[in-house]
Amino acid sequence: MSESQLWDDVDEYFSAHLSPEDDTLQAALRDSDAAELPHISVTAPQGKFLHLLAQIQGARNILEIGTLGGYSTIWLARALPADGRLISLEYSAKNAEVATRNIARAGLDRIVEVRVGPALESLPKLADENPAPFDLVFIDADKANNPHYVDWALRLTSTGSLIVVDNVVRGGRVADADSTAPDVQGTRAAIELIGSHPRLSGTAIQTVGGKGYDGFALARVLA
Repeated sequence: MSESQLWDDVDEYFSAHLSPEDDTLQAALRDSDAAELPHISVTAPQGKFLHLLAQIQGARNILEIGTLGGYSTIWLARALPADGRLISLEYSAKNAEVATRNIARAGLDRIVEVRVGPALESLPKLADENPAPFDLVFIDADKANNPHYVDWALRLTSTGSLIVVDNVVRGGRVADADSTAPDVQGTRAAIELIGSHPRLSGTAIQTVGGKGYDGFALARVLA
């Protein structure tokens, strides 16, 4: 058995017992596949992890940067109270259309809003609305802009908020200081920003699973 097959098998075992997907989540993935969206959604265990983080945080307001087909959005939104709010920013109009349908089928369209356009244009507009601080920010968009997303997340949160940055290992390439790849440079800049910023305390965890070898960064906003 290959190493990647073993990772898949373990993920399937964990999913079956700890994070089983219901029909709505499965339909979101099927519709994303039918629309030929990239196969880069979080796995079911990762979705459940985000869900639990939001619950542990007692989140009422969540910001997601990178919607794709809305799979992670559904996991996160299901952790919100009935009067909660989730804003998800998505660059692609096609992705946003698929996500909006998936979110509506999940019965979450009352508390979830998908905004279309480059996140670095949407974020200043969002800030101008002076929203309540977001309790959790999930960053899963173009990796080159990760440091900018972390900076905006810090502006839009308050003491005790959590910031999660997905896909920070880049198959191990994040350790290559000489890499000129934009995704690696952006991710390294985000990690170093989290490590050096006086208002952030964070860590990063390497993972293996259905999405291969990767990982995430988790940071808490300090006073």
